[in-house]
Amino acid sequence: MAKWLKSTDFITFEVKDRIATITMNRPDKRNALSPELITEVHDAMLEADDLTSVHVIVLAGAGQDFCAGYDLGFGSNAANQADPEGKYRTRIGTFDDDVWTMQRKMGKMLIIPEVHKPVIAKVQGRALAGGAELALCCDIVIAADDAMIGHPGARGIGSPPVNYWFYHVGPQWAKRLLLTGDSIAGKDAARIGMVLDAVPAAELDAEVEALAKRIAILDPEISAAQKRIVNVQMDLAGAKLAQGFALEADARAHLSQGPGRQKWRADVKEHGVRAAIKIRDAQYGSDPVRIRYIEE
Repeated sequence: MAKWLKSTDFITFEVKDRIATITMNRPDKRNALSPELITEVHDAMLEADDLTSVHVIVLAGAGQDFCAGYDLGFGSNAANQADPEGKYRTRIGTFDDDVWTMQRKMGKMLIIPEVHKPVIAKVQGRALAGGAELALCCDIVIAADDAMIGHPGARGIGSPPVNYWFYHVGPQWAKRLLLTGDSIAGKDAARIGMVLDAVPAAELDAEVEALAKRIAILDPEISAAQKRIVNVQMDLAGAKLAQGFALEADARAHLSQGPGRQKWRADVKEHGVRAAIKIRDAQYGSDPVRIRYIEE
């Protein structure tokens, strides 16, 4: 009997018409990625991959947003970053401690390209920071045309530790987005290949369901072959190796002593994480990326 055909603390899991739908279910927190949510998504992916009744997986977010990023409440709580008895590694320590703890967390997100069955991300509202990382781990991304996708944490906190940007949009767009932390609307994300397609928000459910049903016609052995050969081709371009490097680069960025990083630390200490984010982002303004050559 399947273990996950029920709601849990942080996700819902449903199988219908050979489609497993895994829905992150923290709408009050905009589906922010706590360690518990990441673990449940990881476990549900493995369950869907195991079930013979499943041919394709859809990853979704409940409420207005797909996923607005990592759980700031968890990450900013010092009690979650320390072990008073000193028995276990914590992120607050050496460079290697940071790498070690992120490997444990991010490795669970990286199960998505590893499962044999194709995974479709259904993105509405915000897919920011860890939410963007999670979506870009998926094999196919369908977004609402007004969804916002980006990694504002690249503006000074670090670099995306799960980093598939280059493999979706190429080197120039990857640099354009990561060097500014700017977000891009779903309709423009489709134009640069970050997502497969973008549709009006009211049509998103139907669009994803139609594609999932079409993919589900194929026998899982054949779809696994198609997915895995494309993944190997990505690996020949360094995709898997790059994830390890990206994680270590993020840990190095955490050690930066540059003026921007020092101001961030001072703002967090004085005002708290959420206020520090507003202070950091204010200098960039609120306009999303615009693709002028298409508009004209």
